[in-house]
Amino acid sequence: MRRKGSDTRAEIRDAALALFTERGYDATSMREIAEQLDITKAALYYHFENKEAIITSLIVEPMRALDTLLDWAEEQPRSPELSAELLSRWLTLSAEGGLRTMRFAAANQTALRAAFPEGRGGTLERLDRAALIILGPGAPLPDRLRVRTALLSVHSMVLASRDTEAEDTDILTAALHTAALLTRDLFPAPASPSRVTLTVTEPPRGDG
Repeated sequence: MRRKGSDTRAEIRDAALALFTERGYDATSMREIAEQLDITKAALYYHFENKEAIITSLIVEPMRALDTLLDWAEEQPRSPELSAELLSRWLTLSAEGGLRTMRFAAANQTALRAAFPEGRGGTLERLDRAALIILGPGAPLPDRLRVRTALLSVHSMVLASRDTEAEDTDILTAALHTAALLTRDLFPAPASPSRVTLTVTEPPRGDG
């Protein structure tokens, strides 16, 4: 059964990410990625010209999902409920789209710095956008720092879970609880873990 081009591209990302995380980025070759998928090197290079292109794809797609979320949130009337909803959806997207990528990043900082020099990627810009939506303009610095930390709670939990038996749902559950504690006096708690899944497939709608 022939693969579709989009399927092959996704399979390459998955296989590369697993190998990068297990063996390390520098120790993994394009040939090994091709062998893992039982495809030719020519087929691999058709989709990705090098390993850096694979990393870029792994990082850019989750960022685009966050951009879609922020665009939606900026169109909604500000309210405490919107703040809680944005935080909840941000954490869910971070988990759904990037837990394995975050594990790779934690183990391959040198490779990431080479692929994304300072000034590229825009993580801080997205944090600023989200914090502004959540808190509004002119919020005190301590509140901004707490919200930023809450937004980064999935990343923190990935680091904290290294060398433990934690699964993806455990990480998301802990992240949501941590975010709720950090922001409990600012707005209602984000959605409880029982209401959040790791299979978000559609962007949030503007109807709330």
